[in-house]
Amino acid sequence: MVVEPRVNATSGEVGGKMSFLAPAFEVGRVRMLGIPVVDEGESLDIIGWEEHWDPYATLRDGLFAGKKGVKVMVDEELRDYIVRGLTSAGFKTVGLGGEVEAVRQIKTQPEIELLRAVNTGTITAIRAMRPCLTVGMTENQIMQILDNTLLSIGFEPFFDIVLIDENAALPHGGFVTGNNEIKEDSMILIDVGAHYLGYSSDVCRSIFIDPPKRSVWHKLAAILPPSTTTSQKHLKNEAEQDLLNQKLKIWNLVLSAQAAARAHFRPNNTAASVDIAARQVITAAGYGPYFTHRVGHGIGIKAHESPYLNKGNHGTRLRPGMVFTNEPGVYLTGRFGVRHEDVYLVKGSGEAENLCGREARDPWEPLPSIR
Repeated sequence: MVVEPRVNATSGEVGGKMSFLAPAFEVGRVRMLGIPVVDEGESLDIIGWEEHWDPYATLRDGLFAGKKGVKVMVDEELRDYIVRGLTSAGFKTVGLGGEVEAVRQIKTQPEIELLRAVNTGTITAIRAMRPCLTVGMTENQIMQILDNTLLSIGFEPFFDIVLIDENAALPHGGFVTGNNEIKEDSMILIDVGAHYLGYSSDVCRSIFIDPPKRSVWHKLAAILPPSTTTSQKHLKNEAEQDLLNQKLKIWNLVLSAQAAARAHFRPNNTAASVDIAARQVITAAGYGPYFTHRVGHGIGIKAHESPYLNKGNHGTRLRPGMVFTNEPGVYLTGRFGVRHEDVYLVKGSGEAENLCGREARDPWEPLPSIR
């Protein structure tokens, strides 16, 4: 796909004309995509190349006949052999400039609706699969269930991270993950991204499988005389209960940090202010060193776009139409990690809109049907 800038002579608005280079036998399929054109009555420009032709020379002669040294901005994810082919045909290739990044940062209303659809759908998929999770299930099995859930609604999952307990103490896990099994009080971190009609989701939830139950050992300890066996069991359970309590404490702390960051998604605030707001909450609770990454980033066609929400980015001001992830986390080595991630739209006035629908409510959501 090639996009050429167009300036409206009357309004001065900048638009784009899309053209496609495709193998001749695929031209019919490209037309079936129903890609819209800028001007009513204009047909989609598709340049077909026969397999014994040079596709890059075909593009040059079809769109830029008579022009030399045409400058082409190439996306950083474009494959190297295509860049080399364009260069060999006489094109001057350059990376995307700041102007293009600036255009990407401000989303149009159709883009916002697509981002709302893909992020709300991805969160809904996590909620739909949570009741399927049981003790003994592995991280790899959870990923498979999640992928199948996303595929069933027409999404294309492009990454999923499932980390149980100590594996989640690194934000993206270590080099050997996938086999940790769910235990009764396991904290399960699920970070997932999917594509829908070219736009990305990037969301994270930290969940339990069931509401906590008061252990039978706590109940027996209240009515039975002390014994060595009972005391050992009771002490073991106390340690487990302390760990569960810490998980719940951190879960709520990270949610509070996310809310603090959300409040700073307002026009003219700096990108740094969003990160700092979340970091102050976590630091005040004594866990500052365990919040080890920035609080978020832009999102759109790609899961990671500029601007980036880190505590050093004082030069970027937020503007209406920008869309960001908001994903604070706390990671305790050898124990567990918690991260909440939602996607927010900066609006002209008032609070930012959560394009995932809403934040997490508790670590057991959705609750069992009996509640």
